[in-house]
Amino acid sequence: MEVELLEATSEPERLICKGARNDYMEEFVGDLSFEEIMTTVEGDSTEEKMETLIGHLLDHGHFGPFEHPQATFAVKGISRSCMGQITRHRHVSFDVRSMRYVSFDDVDPADVREGELVVTPPSATDPDWVGRNQKTGSIGEDEAERREQVFNDAIENAVESYQELLELGMPPEDARFVLPIGTEVNMVMSMNVRMLMHVADMRAAADAQWEIREMTERILDLAEEWCPITFEYYEEHMKNRKNRLAP
Repeated sequence: MEVELLEATSEPERLICKGARNDYMEEFVGDLSFEEIMTTVEGDSTEEKMETLIGHLLDHGHFGPFEHPQATFAVKGISRSCMGQITRHRHVSFDVRSMRYVSFDDVDPADVREGELVVTPPSATDPDWVGRNQKTGSIGEDEAERREQVFNDAIENAVESYQELLELGMPPEDARFVLPIGTEVNMVMSMNVRMLMHVADMRAAADAQWEIREMTERILDLAEEWCPITFEYYEEHMKNRKNRLAP
């Protein structure tokens, strides 16, 4: 998996503050400098004033101003299972690599066993891995080896069948039906700051599946560089709570 920040609103936290201050000012924020907009906010410097205001907004559930800044992320090599989970968030915009127009006829099925094309879950190779809703705990060495073999055989056979169907003239949009839900996709997604925090509430939580949790944590790392006051506050005071951030 790779996650990259493609594009984002410049100076996002200034924009958040401008939006928030607009709600309580007689003057038109478009006619004022940022320093004039922030005059009555507590703090000795502009940075301190921004920290005060953003902390106050998040602490009091005033999430509307966080809808103004937008960020676009590119995600490489997640499973279609993970994609199916993240695309349930209806206020996020997505583009996903098409399996109708992109075929995988040049992938060696033998390489699939080594991690090519299909995401391998940790439980396929780690006998001590315990996932949510798992009926048993750790397993023995023989069971672990058999589990890995069954998984690898299944995904290799699926790719072999897919490629044979392509050779027999079946269109990629139909041949793809035999590919596993772990097949890798690349995705571009855009969301505002409020929605990003809501996604983190749902998908960085301890009960989220390992893959989408890892993806969300990587997005949060990038978001903290882009929008540091907000996401440092989120990490310290809000993460692992259900914050009712959804619009």
